[in-house]
Amino acid sequence: MAKKLLVPVLGTLGFTQIRHVAPVRRGAARGLVAEVYRQLERDFGVLAPPVALHAPAPEVLAACWLMLRETVIVESTVDRLTKETVAAAVSRANTCPYCITVHEEMSQTLGRPARPPGAAPAGAKPVPGGSAGHPRAVADWVTAVPDRVAAGGRDRPFPSSHTPEVVGGAVLMHYLNRVVNVLLYDIPLPPGVPRMALGPVMKVLGRQIVGQARGSHAPGRSLDLLPAAEPPADLWWTATNPNVAAAFGAAVAAVEAAGARSVPAPVRELVLRELDAWDGTARPLDPSWLSGPVSGLAAADRPAGRLAMLVAFAAYRVDQPTVDAFRRTGATDADLVGLCAWAALAASRQIGARLAGPRDGAESPGEPAHY
Repeated sequence: MAKKLLVPVLGTLGFTQIRHVAPVRRGAARGLVAEVYRQLERDFGVLAPPVALHAPAPEVLAACWLMLRETVIVESTVDRLTKETVAAAVSRANTCPYCITVHEEMSQTLGRPARPPGAAPAGAKPVPGGSAGHPRAVADWVTAVPDRVAAGGRDRPFPSSHTPEVVGGAVLMHYLNRVVNVLLYDIPLPPGVPRMALGPVMKVLGRQIVGQARGSHAPGRSLDLLPAAEPPADLWWTATNPNVAAAFGAAVAAVEAAGARSVPAPVRELVLRELDAWDGTARPLDPSWLSGPVSGLAAADRPAGRLAMLVAFAAYRVDQPTVDAFRRTGATDADLVGLCAWAALAASRQIGARLAGPRDGAESPGEPAHY
């Protein structure tokens, strides 16, 4: 009984982990925000801060939830353990402490500890009813992004029918890692709570989330939150799973609309050019990779340009002065969420295109995600 009472309390305290924007609390949620919160608690088990932080931009909140629910929570062809192992591996690759903590706990609670990429899996047995291949092999595949350019997706350790959930889960985590690194504190505890409380808190939350994960989640139940939209060409890999395709199509349309409102057109053009030339490797610590391209923008657009480029390529390096500079341009909470979401999803879509490789008949092993 104490644990059941503790879960909603921790969910409420989770709003104190959100930074740079004012959270929309459960009691103040209305309309679309209230409905997403209701579905999130029903299907995920808790009012998760990585999703709730989007609430200042309701359509972007719904977009995040659609991608999460239909790709990760619904188990169509890929088991949840594999998805959580992928989520932990992607989070490590993106240096996202918050997401590492959450998804490693989920992996462990589901019964198999997460291991660093490249470690030999113990037993290497397939998960019954899940992905063909050990979860660790799938996680290693999705985190070797530069190699996918040469391999063209052909070396995948799972059947092609699993691609929408495997690639979709990786794209979702690349997106969430970037947004979380900007808009949440590093650990899933309210500010000021001793770090020694992290273990007990994560065990309670992990069991709650896993309990919901083991339930039945009908596909498609989130899709009426946003208007339907066809997935862009770079999301061809969603085609064999209609619900994943519908979720990503609607989500991309909502995030693109938010980006058009929040991100100056020259900044969007800059980020997309840089992404098309990107090979998936980490950006160097030397800031010249950032200062050079941003210096070509008009002075009024540089704060947005610097923030958007960092979110896309090195979100863990976004600092308070970078956010403050964007705020001084008159940006609202909705604008900050919109910019972060747009830049994060643009980068994640590019990674997804490289992971999936070319569609049948394409001449080159990689396709640009934007055109």
